[in-house]
Amino acid sequence: MDKLKPKVAIQGIRASFHEEAAFQYFGNEIETVECNSFKQTFEALKNREADYVVMAIENSIAGSILPNYSLLLSYNFPVVGEVYLPIQLHLLALPGVNFEDVKTVISHPIAIRQCIDFIDEYPHLKVVESNDTAACARRIREEQLTDTVAIANTLAAQLYNLEVLERRIESNKKNFTRFLILTHHENAQQVAANKASLCFQVSNEVGALAKVLNILAQEGVNMSKIQSMPVLGKRNEYNFYVDIEWSDSRNYDMAIRQILKYTHNFNILGEYLRGEE
Repeated sequence: MDKLKPKVAIQGIRASFHEEAAFQYFGNEIETVECNSFKQTFEALKNREADYVVMAIENSIAGSILPNYSLLLSYNFPVVGEVYLPIQLHLLALPGVNFEDVKTVISHPIAIRQCIDFIDEYPHLKVVESNDTAACARRIREEQLTDTVAIANTLAAQLYNLEVLERRIESNKKNFTRFLILTHHENAQQVAANKASLCFQVSNEVGALAKVLNILAQEGVNMSKIQSMPVLGKRNEYNFYVDIEWSDSRNYDMAIRQILKYTHNFNILGEYLRGEE
C-alpha cells in the first residue's frame, strides 16, 4: 500500500458527499476510511486508523449540524482546513429503467428535504429515508431494484453504474455544505492562516458577549459564523463557537489577546486557510 496516500475518515461510504469533499481537498489519491457515524470518524483518528477526518458542519439549507460541534470540543483535534461543496442532487436508477415505472424514492432525509419541490410533483412516489445517499445508490445496484430511484451525486452514479434519470433536482441551485478537515496535532502544519475557529464561554451578565464582538469589530476581524450550544448540566451557560477571518494576522493576534480578558474556557479549535465558496 502506498504510504503517501492519506487515510481519510468519513461518515458514510464511498461516493458519498463526504468523499467528494475529501477529493476536493486532498485530490483523488486517498484511502477512504468508511465510518457509520461522525463519532466513529473521530475514534478512527484517535486510534490512528486514519490521518484525517472530513466532517460536515453546516448546510446552507438545513443549517448547522449541532452534534458535530460537541465532537470538536470533546476530541480537541485541530481544524486544519475547510471545503465548501456545492450539493448537486440527481435521480439515479438502473440502466434501462423508465421514470414511469418508478414507485419509490430513497435517500438521506436532508437530501430528500432539499429536493422536496421535485418530489411534490409526483405524489404517487413513496419516499423512504436512509442513512446515506451513496448507500441508497449501492442498494439499487446490489438488489437490482427496477422500481426504485435514489437521490445522490454523480460520484455514486459512476461508482455503482447507475443512470441519471433527472439532473439537478435540488430546490435551491446555490445549495452548499461546509466541511471541516481535522487531523492529529503533529500533522497540523504551520500555514499563513486567515481564518480560525474558536470556542469560549462568557459570564451570564449584560453585554458579556457584546464585549467580545466589539473587540473583533475594533480590530478589523470579521466574524463569519457564531453558534451557541448549552453547556451540559449548567443552567444559562453556553459554549460559543465562532469562526473569524482576517487580512492582517496582527489584527487577529491583537483581538485574541483582548478577548482572553472577557472569556473563560477559551479554545482555538484551529487556524487555517479560508476555503473558497
